[in-house]
Amino acid sequence: MNTYSSPVRVAIAGATGYAGQELLTLLARHPNVEIVAAMSSSADSAARPMPRLARTWDGQIEPLDRAKLTDASFVFLAVPEAAAAGLAPDLLEAGVKVIDVSGAFRITDAAKRAKWYPATTLLPEKVAYGLVEHNRAAIEGADLIACPGCYPTAALLALLPLAQAGLIEADRDVIVDAKSGISGAGRTASERTHFSENHGSMAAYGVLGHRHVAEMEQALGREVTFVPHLVPLDRGILETIYVRTTPETTAEAIGETLGRAYQHAPFVRLTGNSLPEIKHVAWTNFCDIGWKFDADTRRLVLVACLDNLVKGAAGQAVQNLNVICGFDERTGLR
Repeated sequence: MNTYSSPVRVAIAGATGYAGQELLTLLARHPNVEIVAAMSSSADSAARPMPRLARTWDGQIEPLDRAKLTDASFVFLAVPEAAAAGLAPDLLEAGVKVIDVSGAFRITDAAKRAKWYPATTLLPEKVAYGLVEHNRAAIEGADLIACPGCYPTAALLALLPLAQAGLIEADRDVIVDAKSGISGAGRTASERTHFSENHGSMAAYGVLGHRHVAEMEQALGREVTFVPHLVPLDRGILETIYVRTTPETTAEAIGETLGRAYQHAPFVRLTGNSLPEIKHVAWTNFCDIGWKFDADTRRLVLVACLDNLVKGAAGQAVQNLNVICGFDERTGLR
């Protein structure tokens, strides 16, 4: 395990977006961190204060300055994917470790990466997929962490233990029906994110064409039918996941498999037959997972909830920092 002397010097690129602001908020309260720079996604933007952090962090968000980022030991990238693809190699060359929230480095297959993240033409060495609960050893030795997307985090935490234990039938569909708050669409305004378009409504989007399905399929090694929906909440994700289990699967085996997988995972809470809700995880780094099982038909319905800005983005990034540095995994998180 790595050990870093405290405080660790960190910088954030993209601190004006929703995930970036959440990162800044968490890191400002982290007892083992010194924030050396918090920057916007552009060199043309003006410096600005962050009033919500007054007396917690009294710095200013500065325009993006590539050279100044190298003053840090760790840089968090919360910038658009193309920008992250351009920034990360230079930072790694300068000896800086990178924790990327953007998605630019999540996909290992070159053809699929070209489809979903075309600006990322090459993967640097020592890249790890930052799903801590299933990839800890690789994360501890990595120079670049590709933090999972918000939708794949919930889906994979629910599905991976069952798939790895052979409890999910191989020739049946895995269906992930997901609902997300509007902050998941990012801070840049669009017609889809207008209040008047979302209030009192719900809409499916990205059907059979959302890039997060590539992450799910990469980790599970099988096809996934994924349908995301935008709901009129500011934050939170709820996923209802439908699978058919193998013939010998029992309710006890499902509970025992998930229990073994997460017995030492501080941010995964198993709720069993008491299905979780978004309000139980909002503003936290928890992912709650519940399920219902019909043994006669072998239908298993899993429900996974998390906060898309915390466990689905900034909180998971800080969790990765803690693992790399040898800190208690829960430090700076709730």
